[in-house]
Amino acid sequence: MDHAANTSQAAQAKTLQGKALRERLLARGAESLTTHDLLGLVGAEPATALLRRFGSLRSLAAASPMELVREPGVGRVTAVRVSAALALARRLSGERLPRGRRLRESGEIFRAFHERLRDLRKERFLTVLLDGKNRVLREDLVSEGILTASLVHPREVFGPAIREAAGGIVLVHNHPSGDPEPSAEDVEVTRRLCAVGELVGIRVLDHVVIGDGRYVSFLERGMIPP
Repeated sequence: MDHAANTSQAAQAKTLQGKALRERLLARGAESLTTHDLLGLVGAEPATALLRRFGSLRSLAAASPMELVREPGVGRVTAVRVSAALALARRLSGERLPRGRRLRESGEIFRAFHERLRDLRKERFLTVLLDGKNRVLREDLVSEGILTASLVHPREVFGPAIREAAGGIVLVHNHPSGDPEPSAEDVEVTRRLCAVGELVGIRVLDHVVIGDGRYVSFLERGMIPP
């Protein structure tokens, strides 16, 4: 009986704590709560335990839902809630470039893609299609995986650009290692795409490699002619 009573009291305390957190959020905003508090509202106690185990919110955000499920005491519902909440946060911080926005320098590309790409475990190669005045037409995902000439085929890169009547494109990809220094393969893929771009009349304006907190621009390095 004592054990049952203690369990009931603990559950009641958690319910009251959750209610207090919800009321504080409604009254003062989410900024008034700690990260542990916010995760507690998303997935209750197992979510805050996840934060302790992974060490940081970024490490937790990089984990897949199935990795979370394998953690002791974490069920599928909590794993899905936490993954969904963190995915929404990533999307908010890395929303797509709006159509019509004019790009003036490589740092804008870095800021637009950094949060989206910095923690990915695979390389992701994208293009930004621009009109003749460097205004955004759209973004395209070309490939996912280790960057190679065979994976990044000119057909997939320039096909959408031709259909959109783009005036130029910017190449973007990430390095999961966090080091944005271009590899020999990066340089070769860029050289090949620049040559094809000259042939079809759609210039490669830049290739921005995203790392952890920094980037390398082929244009700024003088590796693509201005």
